[in-house]
Amino acid sequence: YQRRVREKLVQEMSNVYLSEPPTKGKVVLITTLGEIEIELWAKEAPLACRNFVQLCMEGYYDHTIFHRVVKEFIVQGGDPTGTGKGGESIWGKPFNDEWHSRIRFSHRGKVAMANSGERNTNQSQFFITLSKTEELDRKYTIFGKIVGDTIFNVLKVNDLEVDAETERPLYPPKIISTKILWDPFEDIIPRDLSALRKVEEPKKKKEKPKAKKIKDFKLLSFGEEAEEEEKAQQEAPEAKLKMKSSIPKADDGSSNKNENNEKETDK
Repeated sequence: YQRRVREKLVQEMSNVYLSEPPTKGKVVLITTLGEIEIELWAKEAPLACRNFVQLCMEGYYDHTIFHRVVKEFIVQGGDPTGTGKGGESIWGKPFNDEWHSRIRFSHRGKVAMANSGERNTNQSQFFITLSKTEELDRKYTIFGKIVGDTIFNVLKVNDLEVDAETERPLYPPKIISTKILWDPFEDIIPRDLSALRKVEEPKKKKEKPKAKKIKDFKLLSFGEEAEEEEKAQQEAPEAKLKMKSSIPKADDGSSNKNENNEKETDK
């Protein structure tokens, strides 16, 4: 049965790949789930790819965790603080989104930049899709895709125990190290991050116990969409239980709003 599933998945993905532009660049993430091979669209998304490749070269992602899992939707990592609130680009500031008409969230295994819920706020965090997520098109920069059988290592996150409120795995998978198999850039000079890491380490503060934890959706990658979903779940708790096995809706009725914004500020 598993063999038939694999063959069907490979065939489906092969058909999709025919419509996508060729990749340029390849990186391997060595994780506790196994190896994850990522081919890059360095020509179509040069800023995101340069940022990702250089951070890999510098060991920025080494020993970081996948801090967020939404089953059958996305798995997110790339934050050296492990909180989902940290991370910085190689330029020390957010960089612009990059979209391409032939690169879409049409199947699982797309690798994209996470943001703060607003345009052009990319830093170091990224996510990998676990299913077809077309509602995310033109909202997040896709810069790569998972290739080969390593997609099945990514899909292992669907079996993890996850805190329903924080979307954090109880035992988060970890990126052990990275390897650059094909560097699409010839002018990258890695920085020495030893001093930078000391500055970025969050200071531990004692917090008073709170009666109820409230999510700050501005700090999550899918801020507006998640906030609307949370409000809907609070109004109908029974529906929340029924939706757990289905793919979360990231737009939740905000697609029309986004389309109107795109018409007013066409990038």
